[in-house]
Formats: sequence, structure tokens, C-alpha cells
Amino acid sequence: MKRNKIALAGTALFAIGALALAGCAAGGNGSNDGGSAGGDVDPDAIITANGSEPENPLIPTNTNEVGGGKILDEIFAGLIYYDADGKPTNDMAEEIITEDPQNITVKLKQGQTFTDGEEVTADNFIKAWNYGAQAENAHLSSYFFEDIEGFINDPGDPANPDDDIFGAQGDMSGLKQVDDYTFTITLNKPASDFALRLGYSAFYPLPDVAFEDIEAFGENPIGNGPYKLDGDGAWQHEVQIDLVRNDDYQGDRKPANGGLSIIFYATQDAAYADLQGNKVDVIDAIPAVSLPTFQDDLGDRAVNQPSAVFQSFTIGQFLPHFSGEEGILRRQAISMSFDRAQITEKIFFDTRTAASDFTSPVIDGWSDSIPGSEVLAYDPEKAKELWAEADEISPWEGSFQIAYNADGGHQEWVDAVTNQISNTLGIEASGVSYPTFSVVREEINNRTIKTAARSGWQADYPGLYNFLGPLYATNAGSNDGDYSNPEFDELLSAGISNPDADAQLEDFTKAQEILFTDLPAIPLWYSNVTGGFSENVDNVTFGWNSVPLYYQITKAAE
Repeated sequence: MKRNKIALAGTALFAIGALALAGCAAGGNGSNDGGSAGGDVDPDAIITANGSEPENPLIPTNTNEVGGGKILDEIFAGLIYYDADGKPTNDMAEEIITEDPQNITVKLKQGQTFTDGEEVTADNFIKAWNYGAQAENAHLSSYFFEDIEGFINDPGDPANPDDDIFGAQGDMSGLKQVDDYTFTITLNKPASDFALRLGYSAFYPLPDVAFEDIEAFGENPIGNGPYKLDGDGAWQHEVQIDLVRNDDYQGDRKPANGGLSIIFYATQDAAYADLQGNKVDVIDAIPAVSLPTFQDDLGDRAVNQPSAVFQSFTIGQFLPHFSGEEGILRRQAISMSFDRAQITEKIFFDTRTAASDFTSPVIDGWSDSIPGSEVLAYDPEKAKELWAEADEISPWEGSFQIAYNADGGHQEWVDAVTNQISNTLGIEASGVSYPTFSVVREEINNRTIKTAARSGWQADYPGLYNFLGPLYATNAGSNDGDYSNPEFDELLSAGISNPDADAQLEDFTKAQEILFTDLPAIPLWYSNVTGGFSENVDNVTFGWNSVPLYYQITKAAE
């Protein structure tokens, strides 16, 4: 994997004055202009792409998965957006001023509107954030507001989880409107990368109409981004969603095409077959069976580049035999019982790189030498020893299974991993197939899942904290295994509160050392984005986080 580093937010972010967010190294995320479409560009052409059925209605603060996030990023515009290289660029914001790591002032551009004509003002951000942070709403991305004054994270009595308080009990006191186009953010503790987070979908604004019936709004959302839904019925559940250009959008992501149709393919094989037949314009996933040949098949239209994507599988703390000391021993044994390097070579044909930490090599601060990372090495003898130690605490019974979504191209690696676990530990191990991503996520989120489950993380913003806090902090919104370690939480909090980049990295490294002991998730590999585009389009760029920049894609006039 070619390692392109994206600058980590540091002290420079919080110099007094207008925010100047750090960029990243050029290269590795470049565009492909296949040169095949040719001719005059049709500005009204519809671009077709692959995707997956969103797990929930399209509400920014209640969407934390790729299928829904991909759509939200096209129909909404936040304060900033991230370009192809991960560089933050002002979108709705005219200026973001950081007096110190705990106090931020946001000034909006004037004249920006939602597609129903309502002007985007400070109140639209404040109301949306307060709604998403409310404990009673239990939105999946409420964790992103935890650092704002007025958000409560109080686990209470560990013996009585019903007295936990996580979320705001009313409007957060840290959000204050100064005038129609200005508001301030006061944090309850220093958070050195908070300004960098503001391009994530949880921080999008909402129009007033959203609060009249939030569920109905989520089925037919009104945004302020480069695209909008193509009228009633634009979202055909389990089939596709149709977006058209929003001519009222005044930001820098103005579409060079007329719209975007995202097709919810049942399998990656079907999407790739359509690409080969020029029936879909761009896809961002190649089925495992085609990885050996897709670059030869597509030539200059093939994409294989590093991205901020980390893959793992999670074994919930709530599953039998996986809590306490027994659970730690069993996780370590499982982690050492299969060969990551062999699987990435034989199944993924080097489009993946075996993981050596819990983050991504394209993020500045990544390391392949964190103490404790030897638990990711293939060591069958050590794995057997650890499993035997766990059996002394409580003898193993039953089988070990990994749940996965069949529409994501995961069967091959799940079969390989579970076969090696079975052979190494002498237990029954296998995969459990769910038809779609949304179906398996429902069980994971409801904690009705009875097995381990594949997990992964596509970065929300280019920072190390984003790979650690949302996934493993106590009560975090994407903490699928209900992991909680006070020492880890303290290190994470200390790191994100420190504006000194070196000191921050030291705390994050120590936090990862704890993760290597506890293994709340079993790291697998870092993913390149593998994809391609048809002969009908040009100007295709895949961004730092593996998602194509759809607004740049052009199609020749017929």
C-alpha cells in the first residue's frame, strides 16, 4: 500500500483568527480521465453508481453507515467539506474562528438556501445539533456532540445501567446564536480536532420543516447540498435512489452533471457485471472473484488506491465466554489463529494490507510498531495456549461464528478466517450470512446479535481520533461490542484535549496499547478502494475516504 499521509489537526489549528485547516500530501488520490467518453459534455446527464440501502431514514444525526452517509453527503452541505485529498474546505461557513481549543466562532455565508427555499442560518445548525444530541432521541451519531457544553456522559452506577445518562437533557448550553449568520461553540473540555470534524454528516443543518415530522422528513429529506431528491418516490427502497442537480447550491461542489442514481445492488458481482457492460457508470467495490483480473479488464478505468478504511470483526462483550478475563484470552487466541498476510494475498490479491493497528496508514500518526501489536501476528501455538487458559476459567462450548452481509462481498474472507480459526483452535467455526447490510446492522444495533460480526470503519474526517473515539470509547455511537475501559477513555480524553500534536499522539498510542490487550474488535486489514468506471464517463476521482467525487463526473452528449 502506498502511504499518503493526511495531516493531523494540531496546534496550528487553534491560532487566534480565521481557521486555516491543514491539507495533505498530494498524490495517490488523483483523478482518472479515461479519455473514452469524448465529445461535448452533457451537463444534464445522470450518473449511475452502486450503493446500499440505508439502514435508517435519511436523518444526518441518525446515520452512521456508508450506504446512508453516501447519500447524505450529496444532498446536504455542512460548514466544511473534505476534498479528494482530505483537505477541509469551507462550504456553508464563511469563517471558522478558534480563539482556543475550547471556544469556536462560526460565521456563515449569507444567501444559502435549502431546496424548499428556506435560508440556511445559524439556527438551522443549532436546532439540528441539539435535536441529534438529545438523550431521548437516541440518535446513532449523538456521540459527536459529547464535547459540547451541556452534553452529559454519566455512566452512573455500573451495577445499574438503567441510570446511565448519555446525551443532552435540553438544548446544549455550549451552542449560542450571535446573529442570523453567527454562532459560537463552547466545549466542555479542549478538543484539538473539533473544527476538523465539522464536515461530518452529524453536523449538517436541518430546515425547520424537519422538526414537524422527523421520520417523514427522513424518507424524503430536504437538504442544501449539490443534489436533491428527484421528487416523490425518488427513494425506491431496496432498489435505488434518484438525485438531481440542485441549481440553488452555491458552494464549490457544483455538479458537472444533471444528477445521480445510486443503485442498491444485491451483490458486488452484479454491479461489476453492469460496469463491464457499461450499464452503470462508476462503482467503488470489486467482487473478490474479480480482483485478480479487474485491472487488466478495465485498464485505465480501473481504480486501486489507498483509502481511510479499516476492516475488523467485533466480538461483543455481551456474548457468552467473551466477557472479563476469559473474553480477553479468547479474543487474543482468535486474533493469533489466522494468517492475515496470507488472506490479503490469496483472496484480495494485495488490494488489502494486513493491519498493524486500529487506524489507517493514510492518516498522519499511524504506526506499525505499537507495543502489543504482536497479537496480530499468526502464531498458532500461542493461540492454543491462550485458548487453553480461557478454558481453565470456563470450558468452551458451542461454535464460533462471524456474521456478515452477503451484499458486501465478504463470504470469501469470512470462510478463510473461520476455517483457520477452526483448524488452529480445534473448534467449530463458520460464517453466518445475512442478505443485506441493513438487516445485519439492525441486529448489531439492537444487541440481538448472537455471534461475532464483521465490522469496519470508513473515516468521517481525517484524524486518528476518529478511528478510536467513535468505536471504542464508553457509550460511543459505533461501539458495537459495548466495550468500556476507563483507562482507555482517560487516555483518549487527554489526547484529544491536548493541542500539542506530539503529546496527543503519545496518548493515542498508549490508548491503542490497551486496545491490543482487550481487543474490542479484531483488526483484519486496511482496504484500498478498488473500483472502476464505464466507457461513458470522464473526470472520475476517488477521494481519500474511498468515495467517488460524484459531482465532478462528466458524461458525453449523445
